[in-house]
Amino acid sequence: MSVLFTLGSNGSGQLGISHKEDVSVPKQVIFHPESPASPVSKIAAGGNHTIILTADGKLYWSGDPSSGACGLTSSALTNELVFQPVQLAKEDDVATGTKDVALIAATWEATFIAKRDGQGKFTELYSFGSGGKGELGHGESLVRSPSATRFKDFPPPGTEVVDLAACMGHVVAVLNNGDAYSWGNGRKGQAGSPEGIIYTPRKVEGIDFKIVRAVCGREFTCLFGEPETGRLETLGSDKWHVRSSAPPQVPGWKDVGAGWSNVYVLNQNGSLLSWGRDDHGQLSPPNLPKLSRIAIGSEHVVALTDDGDVLSWGWGEHGNCGPQAENNNVKGRWNVIASSKFIPSGSNITGIGAGCATSWVNITTG
Repeated sequence: MSVLFTLGSNGSGQLGISHKEDVSVPKQVIFHPESPASPVSKIAAGGNHTIILTADGKLYWSGDPSSGACGLTSSALTNELVFQPVQLAKEDDVATGTKDVALIAATWEATFIAKRDGQGKFTELYSFGSGGKGELGHGESLVRSPSATRFKDFPPPGTEVVDLAACMGHVVAVLNNGDAYSWGNGRKGQAGSPEGIIYTPRKVEGIDFKIVRAVCGREFTCLFGEPETGRLETLGSDKWHVRSSAPPQVPGWKDVGAGWSNVYVLNQNGSLLSWGRDDHGQLSPPNLPKLSRIAIGSEHVVALTDDGDVLSWGWGEHGNCGPQAENNNVKGRWNVIASSKFIPSGSNITGIGAGCATSWVNITTG
């Protein structure tokens, strides 16, 4: 059995805990009509909505559905403030949510998913929600759609999507041939050159290595090559020195992430490299223990240690870093927001997540 806990910003019910109050200690997430049978594998958070993906490819939503970013919603259930199956199209079976989804991402008011096709390849890309600056990726005329709209002629024939990243207003899809495509608000160059609003997926030109991962900040994108080489390229604004303070390469990375104004690289040895904005303690505090996983929120970090503690630090004004904060910050140190030492015997912390001032911990028993 899998149980999801959450804390942090909840003004739109995006935590799925049946009310709209912020919480600073983990609360169990509620599902309707029943909890998923499979553990949570990914969490994507927009400004006021949360999308959960389970290991068996099903989607659930909570939060404010008015933008369309939660899919087609029944008015009878929208006031429940709990997680419900996502309905992508009118003919979908609402009771089961969708299936075969592998990747999810969210802008402020939209959601993006990649699904398997009949051959098991991730060639079906969809968007739903709202976006006045090309975020939905279907041309200038589509600015809102609560039903999932499939991308036409993308990805190109013979390719599939291997990574999907988004932030406030732009999206990046990485393909298995090493190319990256972007769309949405690219006025600062975060979607490549030339700068501007991009209404349909456009290839990011000028990258001389095979891209395997992308992370998106508020006004930048960081593209990563294979861990063996550690090549990286940062596009967009240099606010908070997010471009100029980037290392020349990061060989041996295990995972990567980005907040609105910072980049994080988890190394194979469990150390965490970070650069960018640090006025609220967002960057790695000193003497961190070895980490096995990271999840990066808008301005805070959630990390799982090798010893089974879930740590959080950074800007915690909504309780997302736990109850102990000075001037809403957890700076130069961390809070332990969950621990394997204090959960029932036979249980394991199997996942973590972070969104817009929200934090998530998945515990699996049996």
